[in-house]
Amino acid sequence: MNDSSVVKYMVKLKFTIDGVVEKADVIGAIFGQTEGLFGPELDLNELQKNWKIGRIEINLQSKNAQTSGEVFIPASTDISTAALIAAALESVDKVGPCAAKFQLMEIEDVRASKRKLIEERAKGILKVWSSKAASEGEEAVKSVSESIKPGRVVSYGPEKLPAGPGIFDASEVILVEGRADVINLMRAGINNTLAIGGAKVPESVVKLTKQKRAIAFLDGDRGGDLISKELQQVANVEKILRAPPGREVEELTPVEMLEILKGGAEKEHRQRAQPTPSRPAPQKPSVKLEVKLEGKLDAKVKEIFPGLKDSLEAYVLDDNLKVLGKVPVSDLASSLEGFSGAKTVIFDGIVTQRLVDIAKKCGVTTLIGYKVPDSVSVPPGMNAHTFSSLGLS
Repeated sequence: MNDSSVVKYMVKLKFTIDGVVEKADVIGAIFGQTEGLFGPELDLNELQKNWKIGRIEINLQSKNAQTSGEVFIPASTDISTAALIAAALESVDKVGPCAAKFQLMEIEDVRASKRKLIEERAKGILKVWSSKAASEGEEAVKSVSESIKPGRVVSYGPEKLPAGPGIFDASEVILVEGRADVINLMRAGINNTLAIGGAKVPESVVKLTKQKRAIAFLDGDRGGDLISKELQQVANVEKILRAPPGREVEELTPVEMLEILKGGAEKEHRQRAQPTPSRPAPQKPSVKLEVKLEGKLDAKVKEIFPGLKDSLEAYVLDDNLKVLGKVPVSDLASSLEGFSGAKTVIFDGIVTQRLVDIAKKCGVTTLIGYKVPDSVSVPPGMNAHTFSSLGLS
C-alpha cells in the first residue's frame, strides 16, 4: 500500500493447520483458494495492485506437528469489501496437503484508533495552552466568579438526597434527577432544587410536594420519560419541564436552563390570565390510530419488545429480519455503519435527527423506538415508528 493510501480497516484472522508449514505456504493458500471467487475486481492480487489492500502479514508457530498463527490484512476499502475479504479467507480449508481452519478475530477500525490518538494529543495541546494563557484579565474574571460562587450541595430527608441550599426556605421546589443537575442549576443561581435520585420517587419527596409548590425539570431521554410517569402517579407536581430531546439537564448551559424554566412559567401565567368561559361539555380525547406493520416485522417487534423494554439496548436486523447484532443505545449511531445489510433498527430510545441521517446513509428503512420528536424529519423511503403507535407500551 503506497504512502497516499489510507488504511481504514485491519482484518485480523487466526488459523490452525494440521501439519507443519511455512509462511509462504499460508500466503499461497490464501491467494490460490480465493482467486476468482468474486470476479477480478475483488481478487486479492488486483486489490493489492490497486492499493486497496496492503502487505499481508503472517505470524505462525509450529508445535506437536500442528501450526497456528494469525493473518493481518490492512485495507483501504469500504467495510462491506473488508467483510467480504474476511469471509473469503475463512473459506480456505487447506494449506498445501494439510487441513486448515481460518477464523475471523475482528475487523478493527484503524481510523477510530487514529481519532483516539488525535483526541489525546489535542487534550495535551489544550492543557499546555491553558497553562500559558492565564492573563490579568482572566485572573480578574476568576476573582469575580469566586465572589458569586454558589454554596455547597446539602442533604435532604432521611434518604440524604442532594439539594440546593435554598430548599428549606423556598416556597417552591424544582425536582431534578441527580446531583449533577442540582449543581448545574446552582451555577445558574437556582438554589431551591432537590434530586430524586432515580426512577423510584423517595417518600420524602412525595411528602414535600404536598407541603410546597413543586415542578419537575427532567432529562430529555428515556429515563426522563420513566421518572415523569412515576411522579405523576405518586407526587403532587404542578408541571413537568424537559430538556431538549436527547439532552440532559446537567449538560445544559445556564441560559438554556433559564429559558426552559421561564418558558414554563410564562405559559402557566398566560393560562391563568385567560378568562374562564362557560365550561363546555367534556369531549372524548382523540385517539391516534395504530400503525400496522407487515406481518413478519410486526411479529418480530412483538417478539423482541418484552426483553428490550428498559434495557437501553438496540437490535439491528437485516432484510430477512435476522438479528445482525445487539448494541447499547449510546453506541448505536457510531456503530451502525459496521453492520452490513442493516434494514431495521428496534431500540429502547429516542429517534433523533442524527440517528435518522446516519440510518438513511447506511440503508436502514425502518426505525422503531420509544419516541419520535416532532422536530425530526424522516426522509421518503424511510419509516420511524414508536412502540405506542404499534400498540405496545
